[in-house]
Amino acid sequence: MVDTSCRLGEGPVWHPDEKRLYWVDIEAGRLHRYDPETGAHDCPVETSVLAGVTMQRDGSLLAFMDRGRVGRVVDGELTGATEIVDSPTRFNDVIADPAGRVFCGTMPAESGDGRLFRLDTDGTVTTVETGVGIPNGMGFTRDRERFYFTETEAHTIYRYDYDEETGAVSDRERFVESPETPGLPDGMTVDSAGNIWSARWEGGCVVKYDGDGTELERFDVPTEKVTSVAFGGSDLDALYVTTAGGDPDGRADDAAGALFRLDVEASGRPEFRSDVRLD
Repeated sequence: MVDTSCRLGEGPVWHPDEKRLYWVDIEAGRLHRYDPETGAHDCPVETSVLAGVTMQRDGSLLAFMDRGRVGRVVDGELTGATEIVDSPTRFNDVIADPAGRVFCGTMPAESGDGRLFRLDTDGTVTTVETGVGIPNGMGFTRDRERFYFTETEAHTIYRYDYDEETGAVSDRERFVESPETPGLPDGMTVDSAGNIWSARWEGGCVVKYDGDGTELERFDVPTEKVTSVAFGGSDLDALYVTTAGGDPDGRADDAAGALFRLDVEASGRPEFRSDVRLD
């Protein structure tokens, strides 16, 4: 456990070039960085709001913030914030696709008006979904022919057909609908075997599903607000889990907002890297 006391820890990404894990504390506007070999932890970026990052092909990071803004983190410095969508709210979960695009969700300003966008490599933006409660965890099947998208308030992980050449998604279906599972589905990842690992907000656990959407196992986390998951380490066999609830004026429990590592019998896949050019 790394006791970071994040107010809203989210979006873990393993950086194999640096052998470090990055994640964000959205509300505190901090980019966290952790080296599991040495135990070193720092926050190279502090800004107003920092909702998520993707790893670029050149090793830098794309940083998704508030009011539709995206910037770059190069050598630990945030630069060049550019508004890519007109939004009064912040981004939420983001993920790079196999071709270097980024799927990115924005929080609702009013109930049910969250959106999902696709940011193409040339900087153009396409609206993918509207009328979303809270847009959350995303992923791709091993064959790169399906795309997963979590809508937290609907208790649902959707699955779409996905065209790698164009980035288009279509034929949405309910992959997992889990109103009886503790908490709400939040961030997710897909392992090397094609299984889905879903963090459960206010559920205190991570749930593993197979490629048909059948629940296989639950893994307890010692705090309720479990936000996201990512495989990391040199063999991608450590499951890192971000959490929320840290508060300098007092936490709900001693583990709230910490980063955890679960030792599981699974391994991940290298993260896809974004390749977006911003003006």
